[in-house]
Amino acid sequence: MERVFLAPDEVAEALHVGRAKVYDLIRNGDLVSVKIGRLRRVHVDAVQEYARRLIEEAAA
Repeated sequence: MERVFLAPDEVAEALHVGRAKVYDLIRNGDLVSVKIGRLRRVHVDAVQEYARRLIEEAAA
């Protein structure tokens, strides 16, 4: 089964940024996340959407 949610550390690795930056993006609303119990998780589509927005902004 393909993974649906990523931990913030995994998102940081995928985006090549630090863990604190991922939490900043979540806090600022730039990266959508959910809480599952006490755990913060980011849907893989949210990571791809964020990356797509970055590319679009850079091209504009």
